[in-house]
Amino acid sequence: MPDKKYRILIAEDDRDIIDLLELYLENAGYEVLSAENGLLAWQCLQQETVDLILMDIMMPEMDGYQLIRKVRENMNVPVIILSAKTEDSDKILGLDLGADDYIAKPFNPLEVAARIRSNIRRFYHLNDSRGRDEHEDSITIGELRLDLEGMKVTKRGEEILLTPTEFKILRMLMQNPGKVYTKIQIYEHVNGDYYASDDNTIMVHVSKLREKIEDDPKAPRYLKTIRGLGYKMEKQ
Repeated sequence: MPDKKYRILIAEDDRDIIDLLELYLENAGYEVLSAENGLLAWQCLQQETVDLILMDIMMPEMDGYQLIRKVRENMNVPVIILSAKTEDSDKILGLDLGADDYIAKPFNPLEVAARIRSNIRRFYHLNDSRGRDEHEDSITIGELRLDLEGMKVTKRGEEILLTPTEFKILRMLMQNPGKVYTKIQIYEHVNGDYYASDDNTIMVHVSKLREKIEDDPKAPRYLKTIRGLGYKMEKQ
């Protein structure tokens, strides 16, 4: 059971899927809201506070891609896509727009619940003191400053807007500059268990993160690829 009653919004046009997920998630201790199209989901987000959004892509009124764009323009909350669109290009687009995770239909509801639990645990416990000095409230590398208390990143004093997953990846790398992490290590740190279908997920998040923190993403100063191994934050 979650320590607090986290609230999940399910945006899905199939009522049977909503009913199935509600059964599993409420049994796991979550409060569940639902919307049967993207527009209703967006209206719900204007009126209610939610801790995670689980959304389909193909929805009437406003599709999932449009909904993610609006969410990322206005709020910082974990987003998981649940979709029958399983092509790599669909998955990459969803992650590129700011989703934190992508689950293909048909799905195992126990896996969905596990991924929700992992995303909530990682996102809402970023401010714990494990692995760092209890008085440390920021990390600075070069012109990048990561505020651990405010959960924000600045470069030359200007705030960089990151998704929850991008923040978690950057935090992990900045806390251990010079250390090389594999894609699997990063994924497990960010989302919990690693799934073989998630090979491209971290690559997409790292690519987007580079675009935001680097002056020249093609010649990165901070976030380096170690060919055949993984990624590291370069010491400055």
